Amino acid sequence: MENEVIDLRSDTLTSPTPEMKHAMNNAVLGDDVYHEDPTVNKLEEKVAAMFGREAALFCPTGTMTNQLAIKVHTKPGDEVICDQLSHVYLYEGGGIAMNAFSSVRTLAGDYGKLSAAMVRGAINNPNDIHQPITRLVVLENTTNKGGGSIYNFDEIKKIKTICKDHGLILHLDGARLFNALTETSETPKDYGEVFDSISICLSKGLGCPVGSVLIGSSVFIKQARRARKAMGGGWRQAGGLAAAGIYALDNHISQLKNDHFRAKKVGELLMTYTDIISLYPVETNIVIGVLPENIEAVTFVAKMKENNILCSPFGKNLVRFVTHLDFTDFHLEMLESKLKLYNTSRIL
Repeated sequence: MENEVIDLRSDTLTSPTPEMKHAMNNAVLGDDVYHEDPTVNKLEEKVAAMFGREAALFCPTGTMTNQLAIKVHTKPGDEVICDQLSHVYLYEGGGIAMNAFSSVRTLAGDYGKLSAAMVRGAINNPNDIHQPITRLVVLENTTNKGGGSIYNFDEIKKIKTICKDHGLILHLDGARLFNALTETSETPKDYGEVFDSISICLSKGLGCPVGSVLIGSSVFIKQARRARKAMGGGWRQAGGLAAAGIYALDNHISQLKNDHFRAKKVGELLMTYTDIISLYPVETNIVIGVLPENIEAVTFVAKMKENNILCSPFGKNLVRFVTHLDFTDFHLEMLESKLKLYNTSRIL
């Protein structure tokens, strides 16, 4: 137990459950580039129906689904509005510039969340030839750099109204959208009605080994499929991976509440036994701890690793812990024991 590693770096680190592996092994396969993989088709139809939209596209990663959406929605020289902490800006390899040739207007929101007033104030005058044309607004829910923070849906609807009034497109990076839906009264169809396109991730809280899905109109998805091919994202017998997604959507959404409960407990343990002096609000499965100015995150993370606890530096004095499907109550108890040992040799 003392030597066992507890990995809380990300919710992407899960392994398929035996039941998920069984579904994968028994999937009916075909060639998805030819639209002939029945299991991929089933997943895409299932997700589109969940969100009340016409079509969906199965892709390897959330970065690809986001970048496909941005590329299809914009023209070179257009501008994209997003939060300065957003994944599409910070963690997708400069993809907006590389793939869409678009400018980015970043805004300082509240834990990664924009307001309607902020969006309204960032829209360029389309008649001013010195400025790029504002074309697209991207929101992220939950927010990764904001500590798993959840958007207020009423604010999202206000942002949608601003977009409609100014002819803008609204995309959602919903990598952890199901975490948000677990804690609120909205449904996938509520989001499908508001957003022009949505990206959801299957390989985070839902525990799949690979995969994200892009959702939207049939015309939009047809364009995205062509762009996916150009990016090298056309895959063949992908039904095994799609079967994992179907299984997760049917069986793992209800378990996200457990991740959220354990995240709050992790936060309490960190505040009790470590050098962390405060936490971002813990709303879902991400815990971001704030360290004193004289302790850098890389130092803290290295010390945690010595105690077989893995976490991530998330800024000069910020660290991130993420609960997930493979982190159980047993591991929570183990974490407490390890942190008690760490407490005897704290950095301060």
